[in-house]
Amino acid sequence: QSWSNGINEAGKMALLAWEKETGIELVQINGQRHYGGPPPGWEGSPPPPGTEVYIARLPQDVYENTLIPLFQSVGTLYEFRLMMTFSGLNRGFAYARYASLQDAQRAIATFHRFPLRRGCALVVCWSTQKHELVLSGLPASVGRQELEARLCMVTEGIRSVTLHTSPCHRQAKIAVIKYRSHRAAALAKKALMEGNLRLRKEGMRVDWLDPQLKKKLQLCEEEPSSSCVQGGKSLAVPRPAAMPLLLQNVLECLNAVCWKHHLRTPVFITKCVQVNPNGWQKFWYQVVIPGYHVPISGFTWVSPDRQGQSKQEKAKVVAALHFLRVLGESL
Repeated sequence: QSWSNGINEAGKMALLAWEKETGIELVQINGQRHYGGPPPGWEGSPPPPGTEVYIARLPQDVYENTLIPLFQSVGTLYEFRLMMTFSGLNRGFAYARYASLQDAQRAIATFHRFPLRRGCALVVCWSTQKHELVLSGLPASVGRQELEARLCMVTEGIRSVTLHTSPCHRQAKIAVIKYRSHRAAALAKKALMEGNLRLRKEGMRVDWLDPQLKKKLQLCEEEPSSSCVQGGKSLAVPRPAAMPLLLQNVLECLNAVCWKHHLRTPVFITKCVQVNPNGWQKFWYQVVIPGYHVPISGFTWVSPDRQGQSKQEKAKVVAALHFLRVLGESL
């Protein structure tokens, strides 16, 4: 634990004494200090979704030695997360996850507007489990496959990536990134705010996806689909599978994830199964990773452009990205 000296020393000493007395272990990771998840003595599966409450308007010099006993008084706590500053003060809010929906309801009924101190009434309500981030100010030239590959290198748990022309700046794009959990999204937000994503563009911003922006984007297409008209009939085809030099980056990312989870080198199989009159080719692909229980397969269209990357390489990029998403959701 690294704290700035001279800030709330009495509170910090009281917290350390409480930890020693109770044997409770608090772990601080990425600006959050955790208790439980699961707590000592817990048996069985984690609680169902919807059992977490959000706690706000905390005095910044209050710690778990006060908050955990208070919120444990109305039900069994599965997890308690206090948001922390680098100085060692809390950031004014926390999350308490209970063993049951009834315990969480009781916490809201008991502690909403609870006077923790004179003139300091808590706000306690249901926690909103946000899973989606919006990344704005992206270069107009960036493609979805390139962006997804780079995101996979710095974040985990991606469910989907959609790319849109910015409604404010036609020469820029915005991306909506959906993660498998609120925790995965929060960690990704922190990593992206720290500048870990490199796309040769200044002024990129990351934030939670606002409901109004989400609704606005739903009225628009993701990114204009490539299509052609021949003989009065529209032949819709997907966008190109990848950009030059992308395959190496994606494979490096996939190999790193496999190594991390003790899986062996992926084996790719690709086969062209259809050719569009305009030169597009439809590929079937399959990825087999020795040590992983099932192969992953699918179809993708590959464009007839001349960017120096073979059609088989482009199909492998899509296959690798597909497997990265599956691994992120299952491991």
